[in-house]
Amino acid sequence: MNTINILAPRQKDELHKSILAYFNSNGLPNTCAALRQELGVGDEFLDDGKMKKYEGLLEKKWTSVVRLQKKIMELESRITSLQTELDSTTPTSLIRKNADPTAWLPRAPARHDLAGHRNPVTSVAFHPVFSLLASGAEDSTIKIWDWEMGELERTVKGHTKAVLDVDFGGPKAAILLASCSSDLTIKLWDPANEYKNIRTLTGHDHSVSAVRFIPSAAGEYLVSASRDKTLRLWEVATGYCIKTIHGHGDWVRDVSPSFDGRWLLSAGNDTSARLWDASTAEHKATFMGHDHVIECGVFAPPATYPYLAQLAGIKKPPPVTSSSEFIATGSRDKTIRLWDARGTLLKTLTGHDNWVRGLVFHPGGKYLLSVSDDKTIRCWDLTQDGRCVKTVTDAHSHFISCIRWAPAPVKEPLMNGDSKVNGTPNKDAAKVNVRCVIATGSVDMSVRVFAS
Repeated sequence: MNTINILAPRQKDELHKSILAYFNSNGLPNTCAALRQELGVGDEFLDDGKMKKYEGLLEKKWTSVVRLQKKIMELESRITSLQTELDSTTPTSLIRKNADPTAWLPRAPARHDLAGHRNPVTSVAFHPVFSLLASGAEDSTIKIWDWEMGELERTVKGHTKAVLDVDFGGPKAAILLASCSSDLTIKLWDPANEYKNIRTLTGHDHSVSAVRFIPSAAGEYLVSASRDKTLRLWEVATGYCIKTIHGHGDWVRDVSPSFDGRWLLSAGNDTSARLWDASTAEHKATFMGHDHVIECGVFAPPATYPYLAQLAGIKKPPPVTSSSEFIATGSRDKTIRLWDARGTLLKTLTGHDNWVRGLVFHPGGKYLLSVSDDKTIRCWDLTQDGRCVKTVTDAHSHFISCIRWAPAPVKEPLMNGDSKVNGTPNKDAAKVNVRCVIATGSVDMSVRVFAS
């Protein structure tokens, strides 16, 4: 049978010598002798001196090929992802992409991979003024990072069980850090005084899942969500619980205030999300439709209204001063749902292969970003009927538990509600003041910062 020789004579000799050396070093002298006979070569072809030179060469070549194959597969996957991204853009958007912060989307690799926690990271929060990032973890600690430099500033200890959420906010002149934990408490820490624990808030009867400062001029109030099925409103100055909100039938996983502090959105294990009036605790709407636990819910900022109004079939977008027109929820049923404030489902976004754990709207208004236990960040284009236009694969090496967007650079401190909700009642500010930085936390015990 004729064979096509793709190796040059010298390459064939090298291969034969490597195979003979492999047989010899692995205790196969008969096989080695048989191959010598088949090749018609004697001891002079590969004597004992040369044998040492070729021992291990075949194994090295083999492992190199395997590594190269893996690298090729990774590059092919990256090319496919970039091609998908390219296909979803227009020539104009490509030109403007780097110059327009409203079109910026995260891409791998992360600018900083912040390692230090000894257990899964549950939450992250940006300081509204300085380049500081707080992370809470199941190791019962909070870590403060300089997200621009990628360095650990300090570790804050005080909780006795897992820290489940963190948030910056409070009075403009005296920004505080709030944290909540499985130890049933909420703690307030003073960044201006080496993160001293200035107050511990008690009252919940089970793990406290989420905590948020409610945006206002004075930053007087906090809201928390708990496994005891309630929401609680707290006075920051005194630590007193001023309201307990009942309504959920199971563990309340998340709570989020609107950018003006007028409304609260809660979600949890009863597969419902609920809208509340923050001042009266009156229940306004229920969002039903998910088939599993709702892990997260966020208000859509006014910058999204022109695009979400189209999804809702509304010709004229709502006024930018209105703060509770549309919301998004993410669930363990692997879907994201977009709703109007009355509880009408506008769109179901499918694509994640595992639980959806965190959501954040792009401050520019055109995109919704999500993170999931499938280890990806997905970017959904609200101008294209909610189509997924970008997937950052393997954004972490394990489940991604949280995502936050850095607040816009401003002269005056923002309330940190904006860093979660990313909403601003000023259209022009939304166009100009976009800081292209997000942070994610993961079960892989790391915090990652993606930036332009």
